Amino acid sequence: MTITFIILGIITSYLAITLFLGVYGYKISKKTVQDYFLADRKVGTFVLFFTLAATNFSAFTFLGFAGSAYHMGYAFYGLMAFGTSFMALSFYIIGRKVWKLGKKKGYVTPPELIGKESGSYTLRLLFMGVMVVFTLPYLAVQPMSAGYVLSALTGGTIPYFYGAVFLTVFIIIYVFLGGMRTIAWTDVLQGLMMIFLLLIAVAVIAVNLGGLGAAHQQAKAVEPALFIRSQSITLKIWFSYAVLWSLCDPMFPQLFQRFFVSKSEKGLQRATVIYPLVIAFLFLLPVMIGVMGRGAIPGLVGKEADSILPMMLERYSPVWLSALIMSGGFAAFMSTADSQLLTMSSMFTRDVYHPLFSDGGERDYGIGHLMVVVLAIIGLAIAYDPPASIFTIVTWAFTGLAVLYPVTVGVLYWDADHRASILSILTGMLMVVLFHINVIPSFGFLPAMVIVAASSSVLFFSHHLFKRF
Repeated sequence: MTITFIILGIITSYLAITLFLGVYGYKISKKTVQDYFLADRKVGTFVLFFTLAATNFSAFTFLGFAGSAYHMGYAFYGLMAFGTSFMALSFYIIGRKVWKLGKKKGYVTPPELIGKESGSYTLRLLFMGVMVVFTLPYLAVQPMSAGYVLSALTGGTIPYFYGAVFLTVFIIIYVFLGGMRTIAWTDVLQGLMMIFLLLIAVAVIAVNLGGLGAAHQQAKAVEPALFIRSQSITLKIWFSYAVLWSLCDPMFPQLFQRFFVSKSEKGLQRATVIYPLVIAFLFLLPVMIGVMGRGAIPGLVGKEADSILPMMLERYSPVWLSALIMSGGFAAFMSTADSQLLTMSSMFTRDVYHPLFSDGGERDYGIGHLMVVVLAIIGLAIAYDPPASIFTIVTWAFTGLAVLYPVTVGVLYWDADHRASILSILTGMLMVVLFHINVIPSFGFLPAMVIVAASSSVLFFSHHLFKRF
C-alpha cells in the first residue's frame, strides 16, 4: 500500500502541474471558439514544434514501440524512424497550404476547410466521419496505456480500467478549462519530460543489467534475430511503412489542426525542419528498452509485450524512480489524448452543430466543452475491453486515415471535383473493410499502399470524367 501511495503521489504531482496550466489558460483565454480551439492562431516556432511532436508521440511511441521492438528488434526502429522523418516533408506540403487558407478564411477544422474549398457539405461530413471513426480507437489507446502502466507499477493493486479512468479525468479537466493554449503549453512540458525520462530509463535499466553491452548480449542469446533485418520486414513492407506515416500522420485531425495555429508560415517551416532530427533520437530509446527486455523477461506473447517498459522499470529501478519515469509515459498518453479530444470536439461543434443549429453566438463555445466530455467517455468505453495490441490498433487507424490524403492534396492543389473526392473516399473505405475481412490481397505491401493507390486513381479519373460531363 505504501508503494502504491508513492507511485500515485509522484504521478498526481505531475498531473497537478498540468491542471494548474489548465486553470491559468482559462483565466487568460478570450472565451471564443478561435481562442479555445486554435489558441488565437498565435503559436510560435518553439511551442509549435513541441505541440506537433508531443501530440504525435503517443502511447504508441512510449509503450507500443517497446512492445514491438521486443518482438522485432532493431529492425523496428528503421521501420518507424525513416518513414516518420519523411513525414515532416508531408507536414510542410499539406501544412503550408492549410495555414494560408486558415489565416485567410478563418477555418478552424480540417473538414471545414475541405468542405468549403470544395463547395460540398456532403464531402465535409464524410471527411469528418472518416477522421472520427479512425481516431476514436487511437484515442482509446491512451487510457489503455495508462491502465497498463498503473496496474504494472502497483502490482495489480490499481486495476487496469481504474488507471484508464484516472488519466482520463485529469485530461478532461484541463482540456475543458484551457483548450488549445493549455494543450500547447503542456505539450512543451510533456515533450521535454518524455525525452529526459526515457534517457534515464535506458540508463537505469542498462546499468542494472550489467551495462548496455551485457544487456544486448543477453537479448542476443535469447533471440539473435533482434539485431538483424527481420525476415518478416520485406522491402515492400519497409517501403509501405515509410510511405504510410507520410500519408496518414498529417491526416490525424489533431495534427492537421496544428497547421492552423502557427503564428507565421516561417514558424511552421522551422518546426517541420527540426521535427525529423528529434524523432530520430527519441524513437531509439523505447526500442532499446524493448530489445533489452527480450533478454531480461523472455516469453511474452502478443500484446503482453506492450507492458514490457513498465515491467522492466518495476524490476530494475526503485519504486520512486519507476513512478517518475512513467510519469513521462503519462505525458505521452496525455499529449495525444488531449489533442484528439479537443480536435474532435471542434469538428462536432464546427462541422455539425454550427452549420445546422448555431446562431454564431457563444453557444458553440459551450458545445465544444460538452463534446470533450462525451468523446472522452467513448474513448474509455473502447478501452474497457481493447480488441488488439496497441500496434495493431494504431496500424489500422493509420490505414483508414491515409485514405483521406489523395482528396486533401486534390482539394488543396488542383481543385478536385467534390463528387470525385466523395467517390475516392468511399472506394478507400470499402477497400479497408475488404482488407480487414481478407477478401482482397495486398501483394506483399501494407494494405494502405494498395488502398491509397486505388483511391488516388479513382480520384484522378473520376475528376476528369466529371469535369468533362
